[in-house]
Amino acid sequence: MLVMPDAIWPVFLLQLLAAVTVDCSREGKQDNENIQPGCKLEGMHPLLIVTYKNITISADKITLPNGARVAVRCRELGRYKLHGDSSLQCRNGAWNGKLPSCVPTTAISNYTDDVPPTILFGLPAGSAAIEPSGALAVFPGSILHLECLFARRLGNPEWTWTSNRQYLTGWAIAAAERDWKYRLSIYYAKTQDSGVYTCSTPRGLTNSIRVHVVDVHCPTIGQPAAPLSGKIEGARMGQSAMFKCPKGYRLEGAPNITCQYNGVWSAEVPRCEAILCPPVEPTNATLQLLEHNNSHGGRVVFACMWGYKLLGPQSIRCEGDGVWTNSIPTCTEITCPPPVPPKSGRIVEHERANSRKRSRGRKVGALVQFACRPGHQLTGEASIICTESGSWSHPTPICKVRCPYPGDPPHGRIAPLKFWYEPGDNIQVTCSPGYVTPLEPVKRPTCRENGVWSGPPPPCRSYKDV
Repeated sequence: MLVMPDAIWPVFLLQLLAAVTVDCSREGKQDNENIQPGCKLEGMHPLLIVTYKNITISADKITLPNGARVAVRCRELGRYKLHGDSSLQCRNGAWNGKLPSCVPTTAISNYTDDVPPTILFGLPAGSAAIEPSGALAVFPGSILHLECLFARRLGNPEWTWTSNRQYLTGWAIAAAERDWKYRLSIYYAKTQDSGVYTCSTPRGLTNSIRVHVVDVHCPTIGQPAAPLSGKIEGARMGQSAMFKCPKGYRLEGAPNITCQYNGVWSAEVPRCEAILCPPVEPTNATLQLLEHNNSHGGRVVFACMWGYKLLGPQSIRCEGDGVWTNSIPTCTEITCPPPVPPKSGRIVEHERANSRKRSRGRKVGALVQFACRPGHQLTGEASIICTESGSWSHPTPICKVRCPYPGDPPHGRIAPLKFWYEPGDNIQVTCSPGYVTPLEPVKRPTCRENGVWSGPPPPCRSYKDV
């Protein structure tokens, strides 16, 4: 069974906040007890998942204590390649590692050959879970397929691995997959199959996935007592238990819990509580509830969806008369400033109302792509993303003057062979046997400052015609 537990963790955010809340007004200072300053988690890449003490942090601007260590991975395993450190530790108010980011792969870039390959995984049999570091924990005996996504027309990728076993690799057989899925298969996984599996493209770009074969079981969960009811698959790593409450009760806790890589359930078994205050409904889809307790003395804690910030109280409490202490807050959108096109380049728009979009900010998660004019090459990130900090993920790229590959003449080849040539570069032609270039002196074509060749490659003529 394939396990995707990312959405389960927000229900535990309050536990984390209670454990790491500090007085922000004293950040960076030491009191009489010589307390070391903590570290803030803010402005993180929008595709990153940060885990602290087996709890996934899904809110921004949280301060963690000195000495705290967090694990970092990309949200979609295999679809993005992690650049930076997967483990960070707080040391005297600063993180001691290189803050990571997530780089798109072939499945995101429409299978171009200038990005790392996407690696997807499938489990026809067995179960697995994703570790905070980004490793794939696989239960022994499972059948695991690792799919390297690459356009077959651009060449063959290559699988390499650190384990001492041999595996079947090759293009998928199914007609719908054989032109873009290069597969490595692990049958009936054993401990010896643990290791790093790397797919390399013909241009040397790589992406890896770490496999950890481990026999893990969680404590057995018995059938819950009424009014709580549940469906329990089992206690093996990757298996889940689903709970629900009858009408008139509210589920307190996570409705679905999963046996994790470390033998611990992703959450405790939830409980049913009677509703006394009116149910709280978000005013719009951007408002989320981190905690919802309608009983006497209970409270509702609010948060905004990714890309929005909270306006109003963070929580409201249920009074003894069944009335909430305050009104429901709202969320306002976070935007990035309008992107600026590079000199000798442009912004590639894919939506309607482009003129209006250029004059205003972009939403969090918005993707902007750049392109250069003919005779220029893009240097930098071709795509940038609006992040939760209200800034773009990368600076605007630069368009540099370049001459394109002019093509080989009939019966000859040009040298040097490159995709792009800088101003001042020149080329020469080597003819095939039986052919020569013109006898009279021919000036080598040179790449000019405007990105245009000074002339075409000289032709190759047959000896008979000379």
